[in-house]
Amino acid sequence: MALFTPAQAHAYRDRWAAVEEFERNELRNTSMETKLSQLSALMASRDLFAADPEREKGVVEVRERWAQLRKALNV
Repeated sequence: MALFTPAQAHAYRDRWAAVEEFERNELRNTSMETKLSQLSALMASRDLFAADPEREKGVVEVRERWAQLRKALNV
């Protein structure tokens, strides 16, 4: 594995900071209509993937933990 020099590490970090700034500006300038359209497409795409049987088991476990917390806190 090649080692980075400090100058290379700083340049790498600076490039990614520039990418992050570009993405923030792009997101700020995206219209609400486009954002909602993208969200709609994302939500509609969930049927493209097979259901994960383990996911529901995880959901049940999390709900049980929340119930235990509520009981312990008398909420």
